[in-house]
Formats: sequence, C-alpha cells, structure tokens
Amino acid sequence: MANTAAHVSLDNVSSSSSAPAAGKLTLIPLVALVVGSMIGGGVFNLPSDMSRGASPAAIMIGWLITGIGMLALAFVYQGLALRKPDLNAGPYAYARAGFGDFIGFNSAWGYWISAFLGNVAYAVAIFSALSHFAPIFGDGNNIISIVGASLALWAIHALVLKGVKEAAFVNVVTTIAKLVPLLVFVVIGVIAFNFDLFLAAFRGMGRATTEGGSGLGSLLEQVKSTMLVTLWVFIGIEGASVYSGRAADRRDVGRATVIGFVGALIVYVLVSLLVTGIMSQPELAGQKVPSMAGVLAYVVGPWGAALINIGLVVSVGGAFLSWTLLCAEIPYTCGKDGTFPRWFAKENANGTPANSLWITNLAVQAFLVLTYFSKDAYNFFYFIASVAILPPYVFSGAYALKLALRGETYEGQDRQRRRALITGLVATVYGVWLVYAAGLQYLLMASLLFVPGLVVYAIACRQRGVRPFHGSDLIVALVIVGLAILAFYLIVTGTISPL
Repeated sequence: MANTAAHVSLDNVSSSSSAPAAGKLTLIPLVALVVGSMIGGGVFNLPSDMSRGASPAAIMIGWLITGIGMLALAFVYQGLALRKPDLNAGPYAYARAGFGDFIGFNSAWGYWISAFLGNVAYAVAIFSALSHFAPIFGDGNNIISIVGASLALWAIHALVLKGVKEAAFVNVVTTIAKLVPLLVFVVIGVIAFNFDLFLAAFRGMGRATTEGGSGLGSLLEQVKSTMLVTLWVFIGIEGASVYSGRAADRRDVGRATVIGFVGALIVYVLVSLLVTGIMSQPELAGQKVPSMAGVLAYVVGPWGAALINIGLVVSVGGAFLSWTLLCAEIPYTCGKDGTFPRWFAKENANGTPANSLWITNLAVQAFLVLTYFSKDAYNFFYFIASVAILPPYVFSGAYALKLALRGETYEGQDRQRRRALITGLVATVYGVWLVYAAGLQYLLMASLLFVPGLVVYAIACRQRGVRPFHGSDLIVALVIVGLAILAFYLIVTGTISPL
C-alpha cells in the first residue's frame, strides 16, 4: 500500500524547465507517484503473507492472475485519463460518472474505509518492527503499542490542523529507506537461494502444512489465499490517476501507471519466490511482522533483521503521515462536490479540512483500540482494507467497459475500442474474482462498515434536494443492510469472528 511518494504536497512539486506549464507533473514524477503508492509497508511482510496459505506453485499462479488483472486495470486508468479529462477526483469519480451518485458514493466510502484501515495496519506494522529493538512492543497491538500509536496519531493530527504539510525531503528519505533494504534483500536472496528447497516446496503443493499442522488445501484454495495479499500491495496503482489534473501531458498518466505497475510487480514476484528457496513454508508462515526481517536474519544474522526493521519504520512512518492527510482529503473532496455532506468540506483558518480530519482520526483511534483484541491485527485490518477498496476498482473497470461497448469517445477508433473492450472486461472480471476470492467472512465484515455510509449518503442527498434510495439504488442499499444483518447474526452466534 501507499508510501509518501503518492501524496507529497504537490504545490511544492515543479516540473522541469521543458514542461509545458510550471507546477505540472511530467512522466518521471508521475512514475514516482505510482511506485511510491504501491511499494509501501506490504512488501516487507510478503514472505509470510504469501507463504502462509500457498505453495510456490500457487504463489506463481496468484501473481500471474494478479499481473494480468492489475495490468488491465492500469490500462483502464490509462484510457480513462485520456478519454475523460474532466474527471480528476480519482477512481470514485469514474464509478459516479458511469453508474450514478449512489455507486459513486459507495466507491468513495470504500476508498476512505480502505485508507484509514490501512493506517491502522501501518500502526501495527510500525510497532511490531520496533519490538525488534524494544521487545516491550510485542506484536504491535499490545497496550503500550496502542498508546504509542495513539500518541503518534494525535501528534500528526495537531500538526495537520496547523497547516503542516509534507515536505519533499520526507518523500526522499522514506523512498531511500524503502528501496535500499529491498535491494539488499533481493541481492542476498539470489545468492542464498536453494533451488532444491524451492523444488521440494513446489512439488509439495497441497501436501505442505502450516505451522498449526493443517494442509494448505487444494490449489484453487491456495491461489485464493494470495489474492487479498496481492491486492493489498497494489493498492495505489491509481496514484497517477488521482493527480491526473496536475499532469503536464495526460498521456503520461497512463504511461506512468503501466511503468510503475511493471516495476512493482517485478519486486513483488522476486521477494515472494526467492524466500521459498531460503526457508520452508512452515518457517515462513510462522514469521512475525515484518517477515522479511526474519528471513534476512536467517541468512546473514541479526544485522539483517535490524536493516529491514529500520527501513520499515521510516518508510511506513512516512506513509502513516501521508495517509493521514489522504484519509482527510477523501471526504473533504467528496464534501465539496456533494458526494458527502457539506460538513466534511469545512476548513479551519489554516486551510486544513478540519472536520474531515477529526472524523477520520477518531475512526482510526477506535480501530487502534480494537487491534488489542485481534490475534493477527496486521493481516485482519489490511484484509478488510483490501475488500473495502474493491468497489472503486471494480467500477473503474466496468466504466471503461461501458464506454467501449457504447463507443463513447471512440468515434472512428475501432482498434482502440476493441482494446478497451478487452482491458475493461478483464479488469471487471478480475475485480469480481477478487470479491469471490476475498471470502464470505471479510465481505461480511466490510458490509458492517458500509452501513453507516447509508446515513451519510442520505444526508448528502437531502442537502442537494434529491431523494435517496430509489430504483436500483434501493436494491443496492437493501443488499448492504442484509449482508450487515447476516454478519451481525453470525458474530453473535460465534460462527465468524470480527477479529
């Protein structure tokens, strides 16, 4: 998930002297936005996240499916950036334009949920990494870790209320802190790779066992287990699209998205597969967050773990700051365009979206407390964050498909239209597959978080003087409520656990 590169204060970013307009973003800064958005904290825990439920064969298939699906989504954002230059508010704007205000709202609401839950997962990851140096922090979700994360949250909150934005040096520091340990890990991983161990795990497939001793299941189940993990590390692929209005050349938005995607995919595949030739599947599954530290320590000793943990703390610490600002920006922007109630668009004297910031950080604080009751807080909250972001991704692909089917903006461009039909269809099918692969438990948990949004949407509609929940919108609302009721019943009966 995102790092600070995606959300550095763009007012301070200028293009080169050859750029068409001062203050506009050229290709290289846009590529940095995409890469920085995707390669964040998630990559540091890929060794255990991918190996916990899958063999190398399933991991390879999982990355193949993800590569095709996310590449199609990258092409979707590439095409939409050119064909709908008036839509500059990010992926949720495509959902709203293609399928109406209510679908657009749910996409924005899901994006916001994903963003602030991502910050909760980041907080757990930071303090879990700090436990390498101060064991008192445990797995990152004990009382002292929650207190520490809360203090950091409200310190950042106070700074943002005063109008303090990210400086460019924050992006530079966190990017270096992230890329250096990753490069070291890959180089050492190649040197230490044991092909016989990799082949043994590859042949074992379903016979491999987790730490608890249960089989990994069928190949399909193993592949499904990788889907939310691969989605989590690609959240941010829309980074250039979010800032398309600031691009010097809108064609660079799509180029940057594809280039950034390919670079991130190479890093992720290398990290995921190299570790299977270093440690066995049960050993990888049992590593604590960040699991990359445990793997490197296994090869080179304690300094390897220290390197990874320092890199994660600095990188994810910067991302925590960035996503605090992003979390507030989403409802603020939606409040300005009427998707959310106008209350969210209120600024303080320093130009900070104060109301949006307060409601966002109160939500983060509440879920930080809930991490104490979770057995695996990091994975649980990023799984929910991954499910919540599916609506804007699914409907972005569906909107591109809709435009291509209708031929809108494709007059006299049959070749481009056929390509858009394919990429839009693949992106949409991939999104639907992710909904299936997510599993019932996480879908139900996410539905509980979408119910409060119905009240928010109703208020926004009243302020615009329109009637909420009519026609197909009412059906969608009833489905959300029905899923939430089912989730509540299953929780009460102990069938599923919310944490």
